[in-house]
Amino acid sequence: MRRILVLIVGLAAIGLAFPAVGPAQAAAQPGAVAAMSDEDASVAVPAPSEKALRYYRSGNVLWFVNLAWGCVVPLFFLFTGLSARIRNWAQKLGRRWFFVIGIYGIIFLVLNFLIGLPLAYYEEFVRQHAYGLSNQRIEKWLGDSVKGLMVGAVVALLFLWVPYLLLKTSPRRWWFYCGLLFVPFLIVTLLVSPIWIDPLYNKFGPMHDRALEAKILTLANRAGIEGGRVYEVNKSVDTKAVNAYVTGFGRTKRIVLWDTIIARLSERELLVVMGHEMGHYVLGHVRNGIIFASVLMMVALYLAYRLAHGVIDRFKHRFGFDALSDVASLPLLLLLAGIFLFLMSPLSMAYSRYQEHEADRFALEITRTNRSAAVAFVKLQEENLSVPRPGLLYKLWRASHPPIGERIDFCNEYRPWKTGQPLKYEHYFKRPAKGD
Repeated sequence: MRRILVLIVGLAAIGLAFPAVGPAQAAAQPGAVAAMSDEDASVAVPAPSEKALRYYRSGNVLWFVNLAWGCVVPLFFLFTGLSARIRNWAQKLGRRWFFVIGIYGIIFLVLNFLIGLPLAYYEEFVRQHAYGLSNQRIEKWLGDSVKGLMVGAVVALLFLWVPYLLLKTSPRRWWFYCGLLFVPFLIVTLLVSPIWIDPLYNKFGPMHDRALEAKILTLANRAGIEGGRVYEVNKSVDTKAVNAYVTGFGRTKRIVLWDTIIARLSERELLVVMGHEMGHYVLGHVRNGIIFASVLMMVALYLAYRLAHGVIDRFKHRFGFDALSDVASLPLLLLLAGIFLFLMSPLSMAYSRYQEHEADRFALEITRTNRSAAVAFVKLQEENLSVPRPGLLYKLWRASHPPIGERIDFCNEYRPWKTGQPLKYEHYFKRPAKGD
């Protein structure tokens, strides 16, 4: 069931946390950023390595395994009556309705964690080490997994009662209200995660390279982002992959760079990665992603509502419950909502790819360092074992970012400033004060 939870949260929150897979930079002034002759050269899209192709193919197989797993496990909870027995245990322990919901959620999560542990161990630890993508020690992986379980238990205790209260008080419109409440839930998550959750897994601190930090903040100021902070996180204890991102909301917004990306990318490349991430923030992708995710969740819950009652009527004797408002229905709700979110995933992935493409455009326009951008993508392809031009099904169902080959092509081609054409996002850029 952990897989279904990941599927739901991952698809529903698409576009909220945008891993940086971006380009690179020059200086922070309109004229100075423009013209470096070495930035006009094109970069060829490299062919994927044999290891990358194996990683891609085995990843596709694993994706199908996870889809099947995400269906089989909740069906197991339902048809064995295990979900109903968990509810009975929770009623004995909690007695009052609120505590029954919370205790059920915790027991449910723990059992799912234990059932899914072998698959998670292979996918997140064994496979990553086999392909040379991980530095993580087994105790660190297990500790992080337990921390994730504890965070999930706290979330279940605090919030699981909300949809079940709505199911009791508004049985016909609960899905609508849940969709609306998903907006503040995601906002709270964005506010809390950078401060309370992310530091549970890795150490966040100030950047060691203060000169680079100053240039990032200068670029952020030119992009109209003020009051942000730059953090370096020691992800090298976990992975050899590279990444960076902008996270948080309001006063908790921050720019985060993995130490792995700082070690592997040049200064120009890092700055254009930051330009990409700043583009997400300036263009309102976080706000739009929250709205889009809430609409998707509302649609998925509505379709689940329309189908669930017929399923319960047919199998209520096997399930051990006869109403959707019974907390024992949680595996059914997660299964149905997960299926509908999966069916809508080509739409959510297309929307995410659009936002990523526009963030690439923003980064190129604010830095005008196309060759560094393309080289950064080449390095990301090599470090993360990416395939530059994956198959159509992969792109439709799994690719939240444009394929790296297409992004390199865009870096090679997009230079409107060379022909005097207007820039799409230039109106966002602040001009530096005289003397800067």
